[in-house]
Amino acid sequence: MKINAHIISDKTSNSKRIKNILLKKIKNFPLLKSKLIVVIGGDGFMLQTLKKFYKLKKPFYGINSGSYGFLMNKFSKEKTHKNLSVAKSVKINPLTMTVTNKKKQVKKSIAINEVSILRQSKQTISISIYNKKKNIIKKLVADGVLVSTPAGSTAYNLSAHGPILSLNSKTLAISPISPFRPRRWKGKIVSDTSNIIIDNLNVKKRPISAVADNYEVRNAKKVRIQIDRKIIFNLLYDKNNSLQKKIKIEQLRKETKSE
Repeated sequence: MKINAHIISDKTSNSKRIKNILLKKIKNFPLLKSKLIVVIGGDGFMLQTLKKFYKLKKPFYGINSGSYGFLMNKFSKEKTHKNLSVAKSVKINPLTMTVTNKKKQVKKSIAINEVSILRQSKQTISISIYNKKKNIIKKLVADGVLVSTPAGSTAYNLSAHGPILSLNSKTLAISPISPFRPRRWKGKIVSDTSNIIIDNLNVKKRPISAVADNYEVRNAKKVRIQIDRKIIFNLLYDKNNSLQKKIKIEQLRKETKSE
């Protein structure tokens, strides 16, 4: 079966090796004339490529050339061509982060995995978190806090002991990073229709940065976070290695470890 694809890889030797193998089996169409984009690399490179080319409204098929590659598919010299032709689609929406800094400048970015609010100095952050006008937590003193999508809930969110969300759960996870006050606050799961507002309660003494995946805005005063339903990422996965299945495996692994 003919596959009309454009192949993109990062600069590692393993990625280049995989790309050379694929080029012997698949014609590399120009980007604008292709029907899908094959991305060779790790999760970070996939996130970067999705943000760069999502406006083309093409599906993305990731091939892992790194260590873990949660968003990617396994490379098989014998089966990748066939896997591409029968891959299953998963559609996800990113978060939009809108930051007002202490100079009253407004900056925006999207996040596929999470938005991180992090301390910018040796001082812990001191923030309040709202869902629209409803208070989620009046004052959180911590190293930071995350707002994670279901697709990103097994990444930084999981490392911060946040919950793993099912892909179709229609929720977001708010997870603290090393909470100091209240020390026992475990975070909150909210609807993906939420409009989350984070206020820095002490801009001068406790500066914070807001990070959308890998895009950072420093000296944030107010951060708004919500799902952007106008942007749709179409990710392709092998039949027996879907994103839903990967998330389920991580959920079971976490439950087993906690027993």
